[in-house]
Amino acid sequence: MEELSLKYIVREPNHQTEKTSLLILLHGYGSNEEDLFSFATELPENLLIVSARAPQSLGFGSYAWYTINFTADQGKFSDIPEAIEAKEKIATFIDEIQEKYHISPNKTFLLGFSQGTILSYAVALNYPQKVQKIIALSGYINPELLPKDTNSKDYSNLDFFISHGNVDQVIPVEWAKKAPEFLNTLNIKNRYKEYPVGHGVAPQNFIDFKKWIEERL
Repeated sequence: MEELSLKYIVREPNHQTEKTSLLILLHGYGSNEEDLFSFATELPENLLIVSARAPQSLGFGSYAWYTINFTADQGKFSDIPEAIEAKEKIATFIDEIQEKYHISPNKTFLLGFSQGTILSYAVALNYPQKVQKIIALSGYINPELLPKDTNSKDYSNLDFFISHGNVDQVIPVEWAKKAPEFLNTLNIKNRYKEYPVGHGVAPQNFIDFKKWIEERL
């Protein structure tokens, strides 16, 4: 595998055409690129699926996009300089993958879980020209990672599927609920759903976002 900004694994479609879409997966804190890649076998065969590994090693096959201080309140929860650096790395990686496989932004999906979702929001809202369809699982919008002037961005092509467990003990559902409210103020298309689970992806959640993807292929 040639060296790109991030290590990754890939499932290529049998036949790539100009209609092929790209799905980039961003895992959560303490996980790795194999985690969300388990979705790949159940997703449409004509999708090119790339699962990225976060750059910080926590040991024992665990990785993080940036440091989290679990003893802090929401304000000091995340290492913001590290998160900004991770956001830029992901943005560069998206460019590299699109160039390598000749896929345009309007054929690009970005799916994140937890910390990967926080960064998916950040990338999409800073660089709406890079990726247009975002699946945001069990995360929230961190205002500190947003552009200073959202009004100067063209968000007309963005489209979000947002989901959260209503008994999530890691990221409170109240944090997640702020995302559709914020996106609505910017007239950004979004769908928000809750499921009776904790910090994870319920089977029905998977079925729903799979259908959402298929409708946009």
